[in-house]
Amino acid sequence: MKDINNIPVELQVKTLFELLKNIFEDGTIKSRIIKYKLDKYVDSKNVNERIYALNRIVLDNNSYNSIPNDGELKKAMEEIESQMSNMLAKKYVQNKLEAEVEKLLMEKQEKYVDEVRLGIIRKQRGVENSKTEKKLKDLEALSEKKLSKSIQNVLRPSNFSEIVGQERAIRSLLSKIASPYPQHVILYGYPGVGKTTAARLVLEEAKKLKYTPFTEDSKFVEVDGTTLRWDPREITNPLLGSVHDPIYQGSKRDLAEVGIPEPKPGLVTEAHGGILFIDEIGELDPILQNKLLKVLEDKKVEFSSSYYDPDDENTPLYIKYLFENGAPADFILIGATTKEPQEINLALRSRCTEVFFEPLSNEDIKKIVMDAASKLDITMDDEIPEIISNYTIEGRKAINILSDLYGYVLYKNRSEDQKKLKLTIQDLKEVISISRLKQFDEVNKNEENQVGKIYGLGVYGFIGSTIEIECSVFEARQKGKGVVRFNETAGSMAKDSVYNAASVIRKITDREISEYDIHVNIVGGGKIDGPSAGAAITLCIISALLNKKIRSDIAVTGEISLQGRIKPVGGVYEKIYGAKRRGISKVYIPKENADEIPTDIKGIEVSTVQTIYELIDEVLVD
Repeated sequence: MKDINNIPVELQVKTLFELLKNIFEDGTIKSRIIKYKLDKYVDSKNVNERIYALNRIVLDNNSYNSIPNDGELKKAMEEIESQMSNMLAKKYVQNKLEAEVEKLLMEKQEKYVDEVRLGIIRKQRGVENSKTEKKLKDLEALSEKKLSKSIQNVLRPSNFSEIVGQERAIRSLLSKIASPYPQHVILYGYPGVGKTTAARLVLEEAKKLKYTPFTEDSKFVEVDGTTLRWDPREITNPLLGSVHDPIYQGSKRDLAEVGIPEPKPGLVTEAHGGILFIDEIGELDPILQNKLLKVLEDKKVEFSSSYYDPDDENTPLYIKYLFENGAPADFILIGATTKEPQEINLALRSRCTEVFFEPLSNEDIKKIVMDAASKLDITMDDEIPEIISNYTIEGRKAINILSDLYGYVLYKNRSEDQKKLKLTIQDLKEVISISRLKQFDEVNKNEENQVGKIYGLGVYGFIGSTIEIECSVFEARQKGKGVVRFNETAGSMAKDSVYNAASVIRKITDREISEYDIHVNIVGGGKIDGPSAGAAITLCIISALLNKKIRSDIAVTGEISLQGRIKPVGGVYEKIYGAKRRGISKVYIPKENADEIPTDIKGIEVSTVQTIYELIDEVLVD
């Protein structure tokens, strides 16, 4: 008997044939015996022939096609054993995996069956119970109760002609939006002048034009910048959108259970193809502004999450799309603000054109009041619009005053027929007293010319106003030790104007300021930012020194230089409107500001000057 490794070859071959049954099925073994014609070798008494048959069955190829001699037996056996060991190991792993898979399938099947059963039970029982049904009924009952419409909504302009006093601003806005290439816009202006309404109407007008990119489906999405809040972790961001990760509340239950994050598109995506209107855009968080700028550039919002796995087959296609392509956000931004342009983010301004809404005049407020009364179908004393116009420069505020008056008269008369109501001046006086309203500008058209008193012009927040300046001059108690006093609350640049005026005054009057005690007062203690009151202060001091009166119907704005030149200032447009509201008949402005004079303003004269000497000849009277 032949031995290999001290084990009889016949025993080894017999054992290997037995192991074949653990590796191959009977059909496989039989097919290979037939394929290689091994019938006479399998049961042969010659161990070499049996090894040959075993080798052909295991290797299943033609590489071994001769019966091994005694010297080749060991190598042949090693090849067979190596191949069978690999097959047995693979078979073991395969059987183990199949067992695990079968176990998992059973568990999934049981869970699925449980969910199906639970779903059937829920359908039969429903998600509602007595408590939830009662809450729904309470909400439905509350929804049935409605107060009357807001008077602001009832009287809101429905076309451009009803937006009073903003013809130029509306034309400018239309040229920027109703175009084949609409632009992002920032609207500047005081509250209540029609910025939001104009933006709404502009989109509706643009939809009518075939050459604009807007369609009937284009949305006007409105949001207030002061109320927009976001989380730096991007858990929530209603403006741009956010990702609801499974670890945080908000992801759908079926997504959270399998660890899939869910992107939530924001208002910029809702406004896609239309207009996103952000009121008080200057109040928007600075970081959020920068993120908004990125969206304006990319025209989409990108989402990211450490929980997102692009290879997860459980991830819905819409979520994959949002993570891989982002949410579309191609819209036109219209921002409105009551701030000055220099207070707005420079990067935001550089991407937007700018439209300035004009301050409302007394005539504008009167027309708004009369139009509102016509819509409400009520009558009133003729003087009422004029009186209301003295108490506000806001169209919205004027409507509120009229609404207060309407409600007061209606309750006082207890009238069932609202159309027979008549609003009287006496009723308006009662409402003004109850509401403690104060005139926006006190008009005194019969004011006399005075020594050391003049009106300067200022502007704050797009609102121009008159500044009453007065001056008293006394000879100094000690020669050459005169002092100049000025309001402590006035701005530093306004105080500098007094000292700049000193050299000019010396040239004009040939008097040394140090010989006098001079007291300059801003009536009401208002703060003056900037040097624009310089010319007015200089004239006021000269009037007091020369004991000459100043015309009471004029106002002056302009910076004074050491050479007596009147230098340009800002806010001329608003200042002229402010002077007109005060009843001023003539305004003097620097010649370099001539291009800023309103072309359509009536009821006030505007003159330009270059030097203080021109002003003296025009303003001082005997």
